[in-house]
Amino acid sequence: MSIKSLGYLGVSSQQTQQWRQFACDVMGLEDVSVRLEAAEGECFFKMDGHPFRLFVEPGDDERLSVIGWECNNEEGLLEVAERLTQAGVAFEWGGDALVAKRRVQGLLSFDDPAGNHHEAYWGVISDFGRFNSPAGVPNFITGDQGLGHVVLPAPNFDATIEFFTDVLGFGLSDLMKIRFTPDPAEPEKRLWFMHCNRRHHSLALFEMPHPNGCIHLMTEVPNIDEVGYCNDRRIAHNVKLSGTLGRHANDHMVSFYMRSPSGFDVEYGAEGRTVEDWSRYEVFQSTVPSFWGHDFSVGHTD
Repeated sequence: MSIKSLGYLGVSSQQTQQWRQFACDVMGLEDVSVRLEAAEGECFFKMDGHPFRLFVEPGDDERLSVIGWECNNEEGLLEVAERLTQAGVAFEWGGDALVAKRRVQGLLSFDDPAGNHHEAYWGVISDFGRFNSPAGVPNFITGDQGLGHVVLPAPNFDATIEFFTDVLGFGLSDLMKIRFTPDPAEPEKRLWFMHCNRRHHSLALFEMPHPNGCIHLMTEVPNIDEVGYCNDRRIAHNVKLSGTLGRHANDHMVSFYMRSPSGFDVEYGAEGRTVEDWSRYEVFQSTVPSFWGHDFSVGHTD
């Protein structure tokens, strides 16, 4: 497939200072806004050799505003454009100003059927500056696995799934059907996990709306101790816990969830599953999210 990894995420927010504290002091990302000559109110956060992986821009609402997908080369991006054209999906090529701002060679932007806004790009421009976490995080698990993963709302589920599989070429990793109450009359909500590289999933689609345009994003650190250190930082900075420590049944990630300044969750984990040969992988449906832990009821308490 032409899309190789989740490259970056952009957030629209009125809470720049809160995001700077959350991203740097809790998550352990490096603020490179000055180095990247950010405009007033913008924040850029680094987590590896890429110039940035997360950015926050001033906006009237609190939401995930853009999902950036990396292609390995120009041919890959042109293939995305061709697939969108053949499917009759509108897209726009990024102008010089946007390309320069994203620090890439070229990009295009489009919306999926659920209204989530995406960019696809190639040719990251980097000075290979060393990642220097203010919280002492040694590194994040990125490289050919990309930033991590993102879970997006998809109320019009069938059309959105078809778009990502048939147009963009994502593969299905596993799936769930979820009810939030014991009432059998409650409609099931589908949750499908999808891959574009050896990370178990870079994208998941949830059959429900979300006011902040994102269910959660995930970043992975090299060991469970780093997960624990982050949880201590979360407590010290009074960040709301939205899911207790646990190990997921699908991607085997040991993680916890916390609430971001913009209202969606951030999963912080280690030991995520990778698949080297997807042709030998068996897709499955799970009836539980985790082997143990991950109590999400804490996210609904004061």
